[in-house]
Amino acid sequence: MSDTLAAVDVGTNSFHLVVARVVDDHNFEVVTQEKFVVRLGSGGGDMKRLEPDAIDRGVEALTRFHQIAESAGAPVRAVATSAVREALNAEDFLSRARTEAGIDVEVISGQEEARLIHLGVLQSLDVFERPLLLCDIGGGSTEMLLGYRGEVRTSRSFKLGAVRLTDRFFPGNLDHPGAVYACRRFVRAALSPMIREVQQIGFEVAVGSSGTIEQLAILAHRASGRPPLRSYANYELTRDALSGVIEDLVRAGSVTERRRLSGLDEKRADIILAGALIFEQVVESFGIESVLLSGFALREGVLLDTLQRSTGGMLHHLQDVSRRSVMALMKACDEEPEHSERVSRLALRLFDITSDLHGLHIDTREYLEAAALLANVGLVISHSKHHLHSYYVIRNSERLLGFTDGEIEIIAQVARYHRKSGPKSSHSEFARLRPHDQQVVRILAALLRVAIGLDRSHKGVVTDVEARLEPPGLELRVHAEGDANLDIYAASERRDLLEAVLEMPVTLVPALG
Repeated sequence: MSDTLAAVDVGTNSFHLVVARVVDDHNFEVVTQEKFVVRLGSGGGDMKRLEPDAIDRGVEALTRFHQIAESAGAPVRAVATSAVREALNAEDFLSRARTEAGIDVEVISGQEEARLIHLGVLQSLDVFERPLLLCDIGGGSTEMLLGYRGEVRTSRSFKLGAVRLTDRFFPGNLDHPGAVYACRRFVRAALSPMIREVQQIGFEVAVGSSGTIEQLAILAHRASGRPPLRSYANYELTRDALSGVIEDLVRAGSVTERRRLSGLDEKRADIILAGALIFEQVVESFGIESVLLSGFALREGVLLDTLQRSTGGMLHHLQDVSRRSVMALMKACDEEPEHSERVSRLALRLFDITSDLHGLHIDTREYLEAAALLANVGLVISHSKHHLHSYYVIRNSERLLGFTDGEIEIIAQVARYHRKSGPKSSHSEFARLRPHDQQVVRILAALLRVAIGLDRSHKGVVTDVEARLEPPGLELRVHAEGDANLDIYAASERRDLLEAVLEMPVTLVPALG
């Protein structure tokens, strides 16, 4: 593992880079940071397209980030949020980021974004032992999370962002009469589904982690007459102080006038009112009296998550948060979770005993485990074509945490190909994968198919499998407690894809003795 790491937050409004030196398995020290205001996303509703000039700015920023990270010897992990995940032409940006800037950008869900922000916050504030309510206001979305002792109790992503609502309610220099009232009402209505959850679960401390909230804290501090602070981490922004700042922003009446406010970043002058009104309604809706500001957010959470993966968190077993989310989805949708767990154990065994033959990286083992556990979640929709339904459920579930968007796609496709037709270039989702990922899907699906056959009786008869290279191919010797003829027969009927990916005949036989 490198002794330095770099994380990039590809946001709707700004791109952020942080480069850090690894201290130990759980800690890092920030070496340098960089920020570009890119304005990648735009639109008052769904951000359906990334404009060519915005893509140009984004690629330019990523190119610069890559140069900075490379000079520090730091591998880069970049994650993209609402603007990219909503855009129909996201691949235009992602492909240019790969080829021109040399950065492979992961698109993450709103819930995963909230989880990673939570990870960052816990490194910045002493709130681990306190039930917390986290709010992060971005350019395109607002993430809300209830957490305690590192656990995510519930989280939601709202399409409420400073850029998005500026485009919708405050598109020009002058504020339209009634726009503030309309914006407040819109935000309040959007937040309402989470109010009961927050009331039921409760919290002791509210935490804010975004540039918008920090900007409001700076304005509040300046209004108090006190000198500027070097850092606003751990700053406490009270409800009363926030109200005063919002009154000043509303009273200004135009972007031009807001630029004259002491302490306001000129680059935020056009979007700060919308961001402030989002935060105002968060504070009012959830009964918050004061907010503690975090110095860390998404990019630091990405650093910590990457560090945990690099030091073995993803090896040989799913991370706790990922595994719990997989198990929760399986139990909610699978009619027979015990069968899926047996299949998962057999699939992982097959992965291990054929590793020299398939040559996949150990990290892909986690994808196989998740896909095996979730292969039958489509049964919640229908028995007919449930493999296709499983793909849809996995791909669109908001319950899966701890995975990147690309990882979820691979898991969903492995589950989709656990039966019926194998992967084909004519299948649009499979065709969109990069060649390496296509091969990962083919191999993992091949192993999963055989594993499912080995529990065809649904009785857990098969206990273990051994592999022997017996010319002209591979012999899988099946250990069982009881009659495993049905299971061996079923696995043999499902071995075609495994033979294709290993490029050799595969036979399954009972183990002797």
